[in-house]
Amino acid sequence: MLEVKDLSVEFSGLRGNLQALKKVSFTVNRGEIVGIVGESGSGKSVTALSILGLLEKNASVTSGSITYLGKNLLTLSNKEKQALRGKKIGMVFQEPMTALHPTMKIGKQLAEVIKRHRGLSKRAAYQMAIQALEDVHIHDPKLVAEKYPFELSGGMRQRVVIALAMAGPPELLLADEPTTALDVTIQYEILRLIKELNQKKGVSVVLITHDLGVVSQLCDSTLVMYAGEIIESGKTKDVLQRPQHPYTRALLNALPDLKAPDEPLDAIPGEVPDLRQRPKGCCFAPRCDRQMSVCQLRSPSFEVVENDHFVSCWLGREHQ
Repeated sequence: MLEVKDLSVEFSGLRGNLQALKKVSFTVNRGEIVGIVGESGSGKSVTALSILGLLEKNASVTSGSITYLGKNLLTLSNKEKQALRGKKIGMVFQEPMTALHPTMKIGKQLAEVIKRHRGLSKRAAYQMAIQALEDVHIHDPKLVAEKYPFELSGGMRQRVVIALAMAGPPELLLADEPTTALDVTIQYEILRLIKELNQKKGVSVVLITHDLGVVSQLCDSTLVMYAGEIIESGKTKDVLQRPQHPYTRALLNALPDLKAPDEPLDAIPGEVPDLRQRPKGCCFAPRCDRQMSVCQLRSPSFEVVENDHFVSCWLGREHQ
């Protein structure tokens, strides 16, 4: 369904160009949930925004392609991109308050999106908006439709954003940190809702998160990103149970659930490098406890470990 190949993105600025993505490649199949994990600033959100063509004006795609059902999205006109957004590819943004119009009632917002994508009358679109709210398990959807975003809780707003994203209805859903700032119970409900949309409606999902626990519950495949690069990818169970990259292992070791009650949490020393001045070799080398001399000199290629499990690391390779 979706193929991102060798995608590189740069942001221009007064302090120089910043390479936010470097040769990012992955695929999403029909009915699949693909997780993208990594620290803040690793390029997860930029990847999603690149797919929808919503990058800032100072951003430019310097290489690669994004192919959706045989069409290269990077070559489409603005009008063609607008027709695709929402109708074929929906997005759940990280902060629901910024995704909703603050002075427009919920029902009207939903109805306008439905009317645009499905060509219905105003009345029919509003009735479908009520049904959309019910589909995301909002109790008393008629009452909620008459409310403004500020009158709803964070969890309710996130459900509304999911309803908006599904109004097309799309075949592919991009969910950018959909459970951020929500309590554990609401997080579980939102994730269950996304899984339900995937199973019942056949929607493919790209789930962006920093939470490996979420990935283990939902995702068929997982991509681990660091400094704008995918450094490990594969079936979720392979990546989480047999991690090959030191960064993936470090993320797993930092999970509270894997520690005894009195045992301190592991932390990854240092910080993500300045992407205006990328290291010559592996970007993770300065923070890696297993770095070798070659790590400082050359960036490793992306190679298969087994089956569909890939890693970009010098460990275990011949590098003479």
